[in-house]
Amino acid sequence: MRTQHTFRALTALALLALAGACAAQNSDDEARAKKIIGASCFLCHGAEGESASAVFPRLAAQNADYIAKQLENFKNGQRKSTAMEPMVANLSPEDMVALGKFFASRPAHQRKARDQDLATVGNYIYHKGNKFSGVPACASCHGQEAAGSATLPRLAGQHSAYVEDQLQQFHKRARTNDNAVMHAVVEKMTPLEMAAVAEYLSGK
Repeated sequence: MRTQHTFRALTALALLALAGACAAQNSDDEARAKKIIGASCFLCHGAEGESASAVFPRLAAQNADYIAKQLENFKNGQRKSTAMEPMVANLSPEDMVALGKFFASRPAHQRKARDQDLATVGNYIYHKGNKFSGVPACASCHGQEAAGSATLPRLAGQHSAYVEDQLQQFHKRARTNDNAVMHAVVEKMTPLEMAAVAEYLSGK
């Protein structure tokens, strides 16, 4: 009986130590991320990832692993961007992970779609696709709530103009990473369908 109590006590102490280490690591990661964001990221993406300009994506509530992967892709050249290239040049893998965690922890910014008629069409395409042209449902990968996953981006609440631009880039093979999968998805989409899905997601 005494052995069991001792084991439980040691286990509890180990868990407390682990929790403390995790809290300290999270605090260090947040401080690291805020320093980087304050030096450069906030200019385009906002201090909390809210991005007031549709030119730049909202990063608040985006999936942490996805953010870190995109930063790495910008740095190694898999994803091309003259704007992002100098921003990531000096980032370490630890910096990228910290930024991903920070932005993932920020609250999403929800706004009502401006064009409700267009958003209604987008709702249908996103959830059901277009069986007549072979466009698959976006929800089959990005989820019913457009929350994405560790490897797929959260699309809910994103600027409509940004999503539409990315869809067009995938369609033209101008986007240089994650292209093979997305090109197969958007190759049959019309400009109207791209705009509609983007509008729907902006108010999701």
